[in-house]
Amino acid sequence: MAGVDVSTDGQRIPQRTLRVGINFGNALLATRDPVSGAPAGIAIDVARELGRRLSAAIDIVGYTSANLMADAVHADAWDVAFLAADPARAGDIAFTSPYLEIEASYLVPEGSSARTVSDVDREGIRIAVSERSAYDLFLTRTIARAQLVRAPSVDASADLFFAERLDALAGLTPLLVAVADTHPGTRVVSGRFTEIRQAIGMPHGRSTADLEAFVRDVRSSGFVAAAIERHGIRGVVVPSS
Repeated sequence: MAGVDVSTDGQRIPQRTLRVGINFGNALLATRDPVSGAPAGIAIDVARELGRRLSAAIDIVGYTSANLMADAVHADAWDVAFLAADPARAGDIAFTSPYLEIEASYLVPEGSSARTVSDVDREGIRIAVSERSAYDLFLTRTIARAQLVRAPSVDASADLFFAERLDALAGLTPLLVAVADTHPGTRVVSGRFTEIRQAIGMPHGRSTADLEAFVRDVRSSGFVAAAIERHGIRGVVVPSS
């Protein structure tokens, strides 16, 4: 491990750098400055706080989607990763409890008959979705009648929705609201089909006890809430437990 490792026997092994996987495909949590490329966002703030408490330098390992970052666990590409906890990923990655949650819903054309999330799962409905995102994994388990049409990234799924005139676009509600604001003739349906639980993951075989204690502290101390306010992100919440 290139960072501060907590081995299977619980002994901490000090190293120089903690490699942190970050999904820059989720603009609610992480972005890069368009000029300098410097990373910023809620996940970056939490990652830096983790490094500070471990007295470790932080090496940001960036990805364009959560599924690419999850796959990279097999290549030993990161020591910890900030991504949504999901049963489909739990075979390879051990997760902490969430440090924040984000609702997921659907964007539809203004003329759609769908008013709530339950209206979308119907025969003949095609839903654009970012491939192997947390909400795609959830919908894959739960959608009974509609068809999921996958694209390789969040932005690509939005492009697909408009280009192919699909019936719905699945995504994180705050991002869908932003899309609706810039695309007249679309709206976000009422309700949510799930809540995405953003957590910190480690490869299996390493204890997550220290990470879990860290997550609980940054939640309860107000650190995450302050980061949300500092970056002006709406539609995300700090879970109570």
